[in-house]
Amino acid sequence: MDRLRQRADFLAVANGARANSSAFVLQGRARQDEGPIRIGFTVTRKNGTATERNRIKRRLRELVKRLDPVSMHPHHDYVLVGRRDALTRDFATMVDDLRTALGRLTRQAAKGREKNPATSRKPD
Repeated sequence: MDRLRQRADFLAVANGARANSSAFVLQGRARQDEGPIRIGFTVTRKNGTATERNRIKRRLRELVKRLDPVSMHPHHDYVLVGRRDALTRDFATMVDDLRTALGRLTRQAAKGREKNPATSRKPD
């Protein structure tokens, strides 16, 4: 797994599917290349001081480390947008929330492919 670091990548993922949780918002987007899964983390200023935002990001990074990579799809980008509840929410519950959010993203992507089958094909 690689990290997203460039603003353009974060903006591209923001236009994809999203799943909400009380501690974070998970955004996901399929890529058209053969690269590895990439994950980005962000927390806005309205979530507290720099120390609190960094703690939220550390908790989100640890969530992804403890998650089995099988639940994430290859050739996808994901962004976890932290919320203030990530500071106080039970960690085991957050792991379950992340698994559930990944499942919701998968279902949303499947619905999108059903509605527009022309965009779901890979170019020849």
